[in-house]
Formats: sequence, C-alpha cells, structure tokens
Amino acid sequence: MISKSIVNVRYVETDKMGIVHHSVYPIWYELARTDLSKKVGFPYSKMEEVGLMTPLVELNCKYFSPAYYDDELIVTATVSKLTPARIVFYYEVFRKDSNKPINTGYTVHAIVNRDMKPINTKKIFPEIYQAMEKMMNN
Repeated sequence: MISKSIVNVRYVETDKMGIVHHSVYPIWYELARTDLSKKVGFPYSKMEEVGLMTPLVELNCKYFSPAYYDDELIVTATVSKLTPARIVFYYEVFRKDSNKPINTGYTVHAIVNRDMKPINTKKIFPEIYQAMEKMMNN
C-alpha cells in the first residue's frame, strides 16, 4: 500500500535561495508515514495508547531536484521492510505535475515498548503487526 500526501511548500520551509531547506523533507516523511498508518486503521495514537513506540534509528535522504515556495508536491510512503521488531518506510517526493521524484528516502524504526525495550510485535500485538503488513508495497 502506498499513501499519497499533498504538500504545498510554505515560505518558512525555504532558505535564502528560495529552495526548500534540506531539513524539511524528514518532516514531510513523517506526514506521509502518519497518513499511511491512518489509512490502514492503526494511527500512531492507537499504537502509543497500547504502549508501542517506533523510535527513529536511521534516516536517509537523497535530493535530485529542488522544490520551491508554493510548489504543490506529493509525498508517498510505503513500508519496504518489516520484521517483528523493526519497520522500514520508503518515501518519494514528486511535483504534482511530474512522475519523476525530486527526492527519495527511507527511515528505519525500532519497535519498542514504553521502556524503550525491543519487542516482538507479531507475538505481543498481532493486530498491529497485521496492520503494518498491510502497509507493505507488494
């Protein structure tokens, strides 16, 4: 499953050159990742209510072409890899009128309990693991 989130570049997200600052892309990744989890019926708020956390352990971002103020972008998110204790999300950022990505990236998240100890989601929270499996891009 792939989620598609629309982003209109705000002035505050650009630098002196009028280009979207590199630090903004991970924020857009989070927006798309959150939309994806809502789409499968298990938003982060539900996961956190039951004591499941997904802290970031790795971030990768590749820039191919700049985005500018007021550009309308589409940020996609999908799960590219899933284990009972780890989930990897893959992202692409496109201009609305193009099918060529201007940015790609991925984030790796541990799956832990409230004490930040890794857990086996498949055993402890099978319904959440099944929702995560629905996010996979098969």
